[in-house]
Amino acid sequence: MPYQINEINHCIETDVKGFLEECDAKFQKKIAQAADYILSRRKESPIVLLSGPSGSGKTTTAMKIEEELERRGAHSHTISLDNYFVTINPKTAPRTPDGAIDYESPRCLDMDLLSQHFTQLSRGEEVIVPRFEFARQMRDTSRGTRLQLGKSEIAIFEGIHALNDDLTSRHPEAVRFYLSARSNVMDGDKLRFKGTWMRLSRRAVRDYNFRGSSVEMTMDMWANVRRGEKLYISPFKNKAHIKFDSSIPYEVSVMRHYASPLFEAIPDENPRRKELLDLVDAFHQFAPIAPELVAGDSLIREFIGGGIYEY
Repeated sequence: MPYQINEINHCIETDVKGFLEECDAKFQKKIAQAADYILSRRKESPIVLLSGPSGSGKTTTAMKIEEELERRGAHSHTISLDNYFVTINPKTAPRTPDGAIDYESPRCLDMDLLSQHFTQLSRGEEVIVPRFEFARQMRDTSRGTRLQLGKSEIAIFEGIHALNDDLTSRHPEAVRFYLSARSNVMDGDKLRFKGTWMRLSRRAVRDYNFRGSSVEMTMDMWANVRRGEKLYISPFKNKAHIKFDSSIPYEVSVMRHYASPLFEAIPDENPRRKELLDLVDAFHQFAPIAPELVAGDSLIREFIGGGIYEY
Protein backbone atom coordinates (compact mmCIF):
# COMPACT_ATOMS: atom_id res chain seq x y z
CA MET A 1 0.00 0.00 0.00
CA PRO A 2 1.56 3.36 -1.01
CA TYR A 3 2.39 6.13 1.42
CA GLN A 4 1.61 9.81 0.85
CA ILE A 5 4.53 12.22 1.14
CA ASN A 6 2.34 15.03 2.52
CA GLU A 7 1.23 12.79 5.38
CA ILE A 8 4.82 11.73 6.11
CA ASN A 9 6.09 15.31 6.17
CA HIS A 10 3.17 16.46 8.31
CA CYS A 11 3.85 13.74 10.89
CA ILE A 12 7.55 14.63 10.98
CA GLU A 13 6.87 18.34 11.45
CA THR A 14 4.21 17.89 14.15
CA ASP A 15 5.42 14.90 16.24
CA VAL A 16 8.50 13.19 14.85
CA LYS A 17 9.12 10.94 17.87
CA GLY A 18 5.51 9.81 17.94
CA PHE A 19 5.64 9.14 14.20
CA LEU A 20 8.72 6.92 14.54
CA GLU A 21 7.18 5.03 17.44
CA GLU A 22 3.95 4.47 15.52
CA CYS A 23 5.80 3.15 12.44
CA ASP A 24 7.95 0.82 14.52
CA ALA A 25 4.88 -0.45 16.38
CA LYS A 26 3.16 -1.29 13.09
CA PHE A 27 6.18 -3.27 11.92
CA GLN A 28 6.36 -5.04 15.27
CA LYS A 29 2.73 -6.05 14.80
CA LYS A 30 3.77 -7.85 11.60
CA ILE A 31 6.50 -9.61 13.57
CA ALA A 32 3.93 -10.72 16.15
CA GLN A 33 1.68 -12.06 13.39
CA ALA A 34 4.60 -14.04 11.97
CA ALA A 35 5.33 -15.49 15.41
CA ASP A 36 1.66 -16.42 15.83
CA TYR A 37 1.74 -18.36 12.58
CA ILE A 38 5.01 -20.13 13.38
CA LEU A 39 3.69 -21.27 16.73
CA SER A 40 0.43 -22.45 15.18
CA ARG A 41 2.46 -24.68 12.84
CA ARG A 42 5.13 -25.82 15.28
CA LYS A 43 3.88 -29.41 15.36
CA GLU A 44 4.17 -29.65 11.56
CA SER A 45 7.76 -28.39 11.34
CA PRO A 46 10.44 -26.57 13.35
CA ILE A 47 11.86 -25.08 10.14
CA VAL A 48 11.02 -21.51 9.10
CA LEU A 49 12.08 -20.14 5.70
CA LEU A 50 12.33 -16.37 5.20
CA SER A 51 12.98 -15.10 1.68
CA GLY A 52 13.08 -11.73 -0.04
CA PRO A 53 15.17 -9.67 -2.44
CA SER A 54 18.33 -7.77 -1.55
CA GLY A 55 17.71 -4.85 0.78
CA SER A 56 14.47 -6.21 2.24
CA GLY A 57 15.80 -6.42 5.80
CA LYS A 58 15.66 -10.21 6.05
CA THR A 59 18.35 -10.50 8.70
CA THR A 60 16.80 -8.00 11.11
CA THR A 61 13.33 -9.39 10.50
CA ALA A 62 14.53 -12.91 11.26
CA MET A 63 16.17 -11.67 14.46
CA LYS A 64 13.03 -9.82 15.46
CA ILE A 65 10.94 -12.95 14.89
CA GLU A 66 13.43 -14.94 16.97
CA GLU A 67 13.21 -12.31 19.71
CA GLU A 68 9.41 -12.44 19.68
CA LEU A 69 9.40 -16.24 19.82
CA GLU A 70 11.85 -16.17 22.73
CA ARG A 71 9.53 -13.78 24.59
CA ARG A 72 6.83 -16.40 24.21
CA GLY A 73 9.04 -19.17 25.53
CA ALA A 74 9.96 -20.74 22.18
CA HIS A 75 13.75 -21.02 21.93
CA SER A 76 14.84 -20.13 18.40
CA HIS A 77 17.92 -19.93 16.18
CA THR A 78 18.50 -17.72 13.13
CA ILE A 79 20.73 -19.11 10.36
CA SER A 80 21.83 -17.26 7.23
CA LEU A 81 21.64 -19.23 3.99
CA ASP A 82 24.82 -17.40 2.98
CA ASN A 83 26.70 -19.99 5.04
CA TYR A 84 25.55 -22.64 2.59
CA PHE A 85 27.19 -21.04 -0.43
CA VAL A 86 29.44 -23.48 -2.27
CA THR A 87 33.06 -22.81 -3.06
CA ILE A 88 32.81 -21.59 -6.64
CA ASN A 89 34.54 -23.56 -9.38
CA PRO A 90 35.06 -21.08 -12.27
CA LYS A 91 34.80 -23.93 -14.77
CA THR A 92 31.30 -24.96 -13.68
CA ALA A 93 29.96 -21.75 -12.13
CA PRO A 94 26.64 -20.31 -13.38
CA ARG A 95 27.14 -17.34 -15.68
CA THR A 96 25.25 -14.16 -16.50
CA PRO A 97 24.50 -13.31 -20.16
CA ASP A 98 27.70 -11.24 -20.30
CA GLY A 99 29.82 -14.15 -19.07
CA ALA A 100 30.43 -13.06 -15.47
CA ILE A 101 29.88 -15.49 -12.59
CA ASP A 102 26.24 -15.26 -11.56
CA TYR A 103 26.43 -14.96 -7.78
CA GLU A 104 22.64 -14.44 -7.67
CA SER A 105 21.95 -17.94 -8.98
CA PRO A 106 20.54 -20.59 -6.60
CA ARG A 107 23.17 -22.92 -8.04
CA CYS A 108 25.63 -21.09 -5.76
CA LEU A 109 23.85 -22.68 -2.77
CA ASP A 110 24.32 -26.25 -1.56
CA MET A 111 20.64 -27.18 -1.76
CA ASP A 112 21.29 -30.83 -1.02
CA LEU A 113 23.10 -30.05 2.23
CA LEU A 114 20.36 -27.60 3.24
CA SER A 115 17.65 -30.18 2.60
CA GLN A 116 19.62 -32.77 4.55
CA HIS A 117 20.00 -30.38 7.49
CA PHE A 118 16.27 -29.54 7.46
CA THR A 119 15.49 -33.25 7.72
CA GLN A 120 18.04 -33.87 10.46
CA LEU A 121 16.97 -30.86 12.52
CA SER A 122 13.33 -31.91 12.25
CA ARG A 123 14.32 -35.28 13.70
CA GLY A 124 16.18 -33.68 16.59
CA GLU A 125 19.59 -34.67 15.21
CA GLU A 126 22.71 -32.51 15.43
CA VAL A 127 24.08 -30.74 12.34
CA ILE A 128 27.09 -28.55 11.74
CA VAL A 129 26.04 -25.29 10.08
CA PRO A 130 28.94 -24.38 7.78
CA ARG A 131 30.63 -20.98 7.64
CA PHE A 132 31.25 -19.23 4.35
CA GLU A 133 34.25 -16.93 4.23
CA PHE A 134 33.47 -14.14 1.79
CA ALA A 135 37.00 -12.78 1.88
CA ARG A 136 38.34 -16.10 0.54
CA GLN A 137 35.13 -17.00 -1.32
CA MET A 138 35.08 -20.47 0.17
CA ARG A 139 33.15 -22.53 2.70
CA ASP A 140 34.97 -23.60 5.85
CA THR A 141 33.22 -26.49 7.59
CA SER A 142 35.95 -26.63 10.24
CA ARG A 143 34.62 -23.32 11.59
CA GLY A 144 31.01 -24.43 11.49
CA THR A 145 28.50 -24.18 14.33
CA ARG A 146 26.85 -27.17 15.96
CA LEU A 147 23.07 -26.99 16.06
CA GLN A 148 20.52 -29.37 17.50
CA LEU A 149 16.91 -28.48 18.14
CA GLY A 150 15.40 -29.43 21.44
CA LYS A 151 11.71 -30.12 21.83
CA SER A 152 9.66 -27.15 20.56
CA GLU A 153 12.77 -25.24 19.39
CA ILE A 154 12.67 -23.44 16.05
CA ALA A 155 15.26 -22.75 13.32
CA ILE A 156 14.77 -19.70 11.09
CA PHE A 157 16.68 -19.88 7.80
CA GLU A 158 16.87 -16.53 6.02
CA GLY A 159 18.19 -15.83 2.53
CA ILE A 160 17.20 -14.81 -0.97
CA HIS A 161 16.64 -18.41 -2.12
CA ALA A 162 14.77 -19.70 0.92
CA LEU A 163 11.57 -20.25 -1.09
CA ASN A 164 13.23 -21.81 -4.12
CA ASP A 165 11.35 -24.86 -5.41
CA ASP A 166 14.42 -27.02 -4.86
CA LEU A 167 13.88 -26.56 -1.12
CA THR A 168 10.14 -26.09 -0.72
CA SER A 169 9.27 -29.07 -2.92
CA ARG A 170 11.35 -31.28 -0.64
CA HIS A 171 10.09 -29.65 2.56
CA PRO A 172 6.51 -28.48 1.97
CA GLU A 173 5.88 -28.69 5.71
CA ALA A 174 8.25 -25.76 6.46
CA VAL A 175 6.75 -22.40 7.43
CA ARG A 176 7.40 -19.86 4.67
CA PHE A 177 7.55 -16.05 4.62
CA TYR A 178 8.32 -13.56 1.86
CA LEU A 179 9.56 -10.08 2.69
CA SER A 180 10.07 -7.04 0.48
CA ALA A 181 10.15 -3.25 0.81
CA ARG A 182 7.62 -2.64 -1.91
CA SER A 183 5.57 0.45 -1.01
CA ASN A 184 5.97 3.52 -3.19
CA VAL A 185 5.63 7.05 -1.83
CA MET A 186 3.12 9.18 -3.72
CA ASP A 187 2.24 12.85 -3.94
CA GLY A 188 -1.44 12.44 -4.70
CA ASP A 189 -1.35 10.43 -7.92
CA LYS A 190 2.27 11.32 -8.69
CA LEU A 191 5.07 8.88 -7.86
CA ARG A 192 7.70 10.49 -5.64
CA PHE A 193 9.82 7.58 -4.43
CA LYS A 194 9.87 4.02 -5.80
CA GLY A 195 9.94 1.00 -3.51
CA THR A 196 12.94 -0.30 -5.46
CA TRP A 197 14.74 2.99 -4.70
CA MET A 198 14.30 2.22 -1.01
CA ARG A 199 16.05 -1.11 -1.39
CA LEU A 200 18.80 0.36 -3.58
CA SER A 201 19.43 3.10 -1.00
CA ARG A 202 19.54 0.57 1.81
CA ARG A 203 22.03 -1.61 -0.03
CA ALA A 204 24.25 1.26 -1.20
CA VAL A 205 24.52 2.70 2.31
CA ARG A 206 25.11 -0.69 3.94
CA ASP A 207 27.70 -1.74 1.36
CA TYR A 208 29.58 1.54 1.70
CA ASN A 209 29.54 1.59 5.50
CA PHE A 210 30.09 -2.08 6.31
CA ARG A 211 31.31 -3.96 3.25
CA GLY A 212 33.89 -1.60 1.80
CA SER A 213 32.01 -1.19 -1.50
CA SER A 214 31.72 2.11 -3.32
CA VAL A 215 28.42 3.28 -4.78
CA GLU A 216 29.87 2.60 -8.23
CA MET A 217 30.47 -1.03 -7.25
CA THR A 218 26.95 -1.36 -5.86
CA MET A 219 25.47 0.13 -9.02
CA ASP A 220 27.57 -2.17 -11.21
CA MET A 221 26.08 -5.14 -9.35
CA TRP A 222 22.55 -3.77 -9.09
CA ALA A 223 21.46 -4.65 -12.63
CA ASN A 224 22.35 -8.31 -12.06
CA VAL A 225 20.81 -8.22 -8.59
CA ARG A 226 17.54 -7.06 -10.14
CA ARG A 227 17.88 -9.65 -12.91
CA GLY A 228 18.37 -12.31 -10.24
CA GLU A 229 15.26 -11.16 -8.38
CA LYS A 230 13.12 -11.56 -11.46
CA LEU A 231 14.57 -14.97 -12.33
CA TYR A 232 15.23 -16.60 -8.98
CA ILE A 233 13.30 -14.88 -6.18
CA SER A 234 10.03 -13.23 -7.23
CA PRO A 235 8.71 -16.32 -9.09
CA PHE A 236 8.58 -18.18 -5.77
CA LYS A 237 7.02 -15.51 -3.56
CA ASN A 238 3.59 -17.10 -3.87
CA LYS A 239 5.02 -20.15 -2.10
CA ALA A 240 4.95 -18.06 1.09
CA HIS A 241 2.29 -18.60 3.72
CA ILE A 242 2.60 -14.90 4.62
CA LYS A 243 3.96 -11.98 2.55
CA PHE A 244 4.65 -8.68 4.20
CA ASP A 245 6.07 -5.28 3.38
CA SER A 246 9.27 -4.21 5.13
CA SER A 247 9.23 -0.59 4.00
CA ILE A 248 9.13 1.92 6.86
CA PRO A 249 7.32 5.25 6.24
CA TYR A 250 10.05 7.30 7.91
CA GLU A 251 13.04 5.62 6.28
CA VAL A 252 13.53 7.96 3.31
CA SER A 253 13.71 10.92 5.68
CA VAL A 254 16.45 9.16 7.65
CA MET A 255 18.27 7.60 4.72
CA ARG A 256 18.67 10.93 2.91
CA HIS A 257 21.42 11.82 5.39
CA TYR A 258 23.46 8.82 4.23
CA ALA A 259 22.45 8.12 0.64
CA SER A 260 22.24 11.63 -0.84
CA PRO A 261 25.96 12.47 -0.35
CA LEU A 262 26.97 9.09 -1.79
CA PHE A 263 24.76 9.42 -4.85
CA GLU A 264 25.68 13.07 -5.45
CA ALA A 265 29.38 12.15 -5.51
CA ILE A 266 29.08 9.55 -8.25
CA PRO A 267 31.21 10.56 -11.28
CA ASP A 268 29.67 12.24 -14.32
CA GLU A 269 30.73 9.39 -16.58
CA ASN A 270 28.75 6.79 -14.64
CA PRO A 271 25.85 5.65 -16.87
CA ARG A 272 23.47 5.58 -13.88
CA ARG A 273 24.29 9.14 -12.74
CA LYS A 274 21.06 10.68 -14.06
CA GLU A 275 18.92 8.10 -12.27
CA LEU A 276 20.83 8.66 -9.05
CA LEU A 277 20.47 12.43 -9.29
CA ASP A 278 16.73 11.95 -9.81
CA LEU A 279 16.80 9.89 -6.62
CA VAL A 280 18.67 12.66 -4.79
CA ASP A 281 16.03 15.18 -5.93
CA ALA A 282 13.37 12.84 -4.58
CA PHE A 283 15.14 12.61 -1.20
CA HIS A 284 14.99 16.38 -0.86
CA GLN A 285 11.19 16.33 -1.07
CA PHE A 286 11.11 14.66 2.35
CA ALA A 287 11.44 16.46 5.66
CA PRO A 288 14.63 15.17 7.31
CA ILE A 289 14.76 13.05 10.46
CA ALA A 290 17.91 13.05 12.62
CA PRO A 291 19.33 9.50 12.63
CA GLU A 292 19.86 9.58 16.40
CA LEU A 293 16.08 9.55 16.83
CA VAL A 294 15.84 6.09 15.24
CA ALA A 295 15.35 3.30 17.78
CA GLY A 296 18.18 0.82 18.24
CA ASP A 297 15.94 -2.08 17.22
CA SER A 298 14.61 -0.41 14.06
CA LEU A 299 14.93 -2.43 10.87
CA ILE A 300 16.67 0.59 9.32
CA ARG A 301 19.61 0.11 11.70
CA GLU A 302 20.63 -2.93 9.64
CA PHE A 303 21.67 -0.49 6.93
CA ILE A 304 22.80 2.66 8.76
CA GLY A 305 24.37 1.00 11.80
CA GLY A 306 24.13 1.81 15.49
CA GLY A 307 21.55 -0.86 16.25
CA ILE A 308 21.25 -3.45 19.00
CA TYR A 309 21.55 -6.49 16.74
CA GLU A 310 24.81 -8.12 15.67
CA TYR A 311 25.11 -9.03 11.99
